[in-house]
Amino acid sequence: MLKKTKKMLLTSLVAAASAVTLVGCSSGSGDSDDAIEVFSNKSESIETYKKLIKDFEEKHPDINIELNAPPEAETVLKTRMTKGDMPEIMSIGGNATYGEIARAGMLHDFSGTEMAEKVQPAYKKMVNDLVGSEEDALYGLPYATNANAVIYNKDLMKELGLEVPQTWDQFIATLEKAKNAGITPIYFTLKDAWTGMIPWNSIAANVAGEDFAKKKNAGKASFQEDYDKVATKMLTLLEYGHKDNFGVAYGDGNKAFANGESLYYLQGNWAIPEIKKINPDINLGVFAMPVTNDPAKNELVSGVDVLLTASKKAGDNEDVMTFLKYMMEDEQAQQYIDEQKAFSALKGIYQDDPVFAGIKENFENGKLTSYPDHYYPSGMQAQNLIQEFLINKNKEEFLKNMDEEWEKVQNR
Repeated sequence: MLKKTKKMLLTSLVAAASAVTLVGCSSGSGDSDDAIEVFSNKSESIETYKKLIKDFEEKHPDINIELNAPPEAETVLKTRMTKGDMPEIMSIGGNATYGEIARAGMLHDFSGTEMAEKVQPAYKKMVNDLVGSEEDALYGLPYATNANAVIYNKDLMKELGLEVPQTWDQFIATLEKAKNAGITPIYFTLKDAWTGMIPWNSIAANVAGEDFAKKKNAGKASFQEDYDKVATKMLTLLEYGHKDNFGVAYGDGNKAFANGESLYYLQGNWAIPEIKKINPDINLGVFAMPVTNDPAKNELVSGVDVLLTASKKAGDNEDVMTFLKYMMEDEQAQQYIDEQKAFSALKGIYQDDPVFAGIKENFENGKLTSYPDHYYPSGMQAQNLIQEFLINKNKEEFLKNMDEEWEKVQNR
């Protein structure tokens, strides 16, 4: 049964990738054919990885590491998998794509290793849930975690006489006050469809629940029945954007927000280093979006942003394991979260940057919930469906389409 499942997964991934032009399939731009490739899906972490790799190579002069962080990395990775060209080491998100690749039997099992013991149990469970209960294995090492948040300009907040809202109604009231004062309340970057998933996940996790996917697959939930309020709240937020919500991409949004062009920016913690590069003096704060009118029920969306893993074939390569062990050491783990303004999935590694004071309590008290879309079938391309919905605003058609696309992918 397991072999049949893996074959079906590989077949579906081939179909999904067949129309995609392969990008960056070589191991990098280094001079050595025997270099170990580190494949990363995050452009934001390139400079941090370069520093870590340089330090590693100085300590291990016989091991050559090459970083490959291509655009559209997940598409590239799926395409490479169908061609039997898996990177030795991968730094990828703990999402549905990871779950598919793991179920297809393409990744090394880290269960029972010292590296696995360093990971907080909650995050191991989170990635294991993506794979399913078919096997008792750990196919990746959760490394860095993230948070969907409302990033705000503290100076503009003070100028408007506002305090951090605790409820949805208070949140909308702050948007209204900014709008009436001639200040853009939210700077949207919906030219990049994925950025719409930031508010979507915050709202969906708190309104529809993080167990929606499990109920949906069991026939006990649907978008049409459970996501009406989610879609309505998304349309409400859109009223507080700027004149070109769908014409601005993420990079330009970072610049605009860094230059004080809006009160709020709905993004993940990963955007903060990019904003600070543009304006090191900007006075930032963050808070969890208050999705409901009950503060006790408003949880911060957090998940595994970076998961370190190796291809099944590379699992026996001592040099590969040497690099992964290096990355899992406290010093490197701390450097990564400090530079990336992230949170750690490893025991004993903490994020102390004061900019995160507004969500520190969420981590300390466990007021956290996972990303709903990490459990959506990746083939349904939810981010594109949501972007289309926000453009045409046809809620009933959209929710029906979400149900149909889910079922279509699941039944392939």
